[in-house]
Amino acid sequence: MEKGKRILILGGGPAGYVAAIRAAQLGGQVTVIEADKVGGTCLHRGCIPTKALIASADLYDRAKRAKEFGLEVEGVRWTLEGLRSRVRRIVDPQEKGIHALFKNHGVAYIQGRGRLVGERRIEVARPDGSLEAMQGDAILIATGSRPALLEHFPFDGSRVLTSDDALRLERVPPRLLIVGAGVIGCEFACLYAALGVEVTLVELLPRILPTEDEEIAGLLDRELKKQKVKVLIGASVAEIATEGEGVRATLSSGQAVSVDQVLVSIGRRFNVEGIGLESLGIPQGKHGEILVDDRMETPVPGVYAAGDVTGGMLLAHVASREGIIAVTNALGGELRMDYETVPAGIFTRPEIGRVGLTEQEALDRGDQVQVGRFPFRNLGKAHVLGEIAGMVKVVADRRTGRILGAHIIGPHAADLVHEASTAMSLEATAEDLARAIHAHPTLPEALMEAAEDLSGMAIHLPRKA
Repeated sequence: MEKGKRILILGGGPAGYVAAIRAAQLGGQVTVIEADKVGGTCLHRGCIPTKALIASADLYDRAKRAKEFGLEVEGVRWTLEGLRSRVRRIVDPQEKGIHALFKNHGVAYIQGRGRLVGERRIEVARPDGSLEAMQGDAILIATGSRPALLEHFPFDGSRVLTSDDALRLERVPPRLLIVGAGVIGCEFACLYAALGVEVTLVELLPRILPTEDEEIAGLLDRELKKQKVKVLIGASVAEIATEGEGVRATLSSGQAVSVDQVLVSIGRRFNVEGIGLESLGIPQGKHGEILVDDRMETPVPGVYAAGDVTGGMLLAHVASREGIIAVTNALGGELRMDYETVPAGIFTRPEIGRVGLTEQEALDRGDQVQVGRFPFRNLGKAHVLGEIAGMVKVVADRRTGRILGAHIIGPHAADLVHEASTAMSLEATAEDLARAIHAHPTLPEALMEAAEDLSGMAIHLPRKA
């Protein structure tokens, strides 16, 4: 490692702050420039707040089901201030913790808006209006993303919302329309439905969660309807108009939907405006993303980018890994980013976990595909938890037995998928996974049984005809 090199990091989210700590551990002199708060979207407007609210909604729903567990519980209710207070109690200490880590590792922190102004040079506009210029040996751009907007929608933060607005929770509407049934839309649908909101979910494409395995998405569609979420697929919202205290949305079919709020979750935009990319001739892709190689370096030597701004997998843990790879290479290392075994979680009810290729992706690639399945309904631990909806699906190469992907919908799916991710990283076969002894009664037994099903040997499945 080339210790003592000056690393300037533009952005303090999951890519930037993690990269800063790793660079300091490797002997770099690190400065982080952040216009808002450290932790980024993940900590303040994404992963942590949404999952905190989903956990509260899930506990509320389970409390209402207490009789199924032989318990008598009365008077369970939620309050808006109670939900907001819990989010603050979780987020605030984590933000302080990042600052403490910076101090512990000797990372300098500057609050202000940074802009590239020359070769490895950044100018920072501080909140008091002053300007400060600094020179580095390497620069990491980690400015993240924000909700995408539709220009013809009247976003006002009160009745027509982005996902950022929805997390401020100024009120919980009786009726909510969610535009976009991707990950964010489905998570919010489950959250609000659990709180008793009448939710309508609209998706332009032929099914919800279009990037996920089709079987898994179909199972979630069924569960959403059980939660009384109205799902409208193959439809778009042509017009949104405020109407008294509410909103009237006109769909492409001509159908009108009257609600109290509309939440638009149609994707993300990259934070590339005003950061000086043009000053160094840093190239961008067709959607504005910063182009990098597998070392996370741009075509401009010494300038790296990581996280959402590169337009890849918009996941906090991916951003962190990309940031680590970028600064390691900036300090003389030689690491490369590999996305094949990246796990992902979707915190719907039930949860979804996935890693690797879907069945259709593997078929489209030309693989000889074999699939093993196991329903949670056949698993003792799932019955103990009272959560029997869902399944585990393992996609493997018929010739080699190599695991190509794993897809889980059910209890703790986002945790369970890491066993498959680790197996894939170690190039284990489905037979290896099936042979590993799993404790009973536990949820990971479902992965073992799904792997066994690939050869028709799952113990707790009826014999196939």
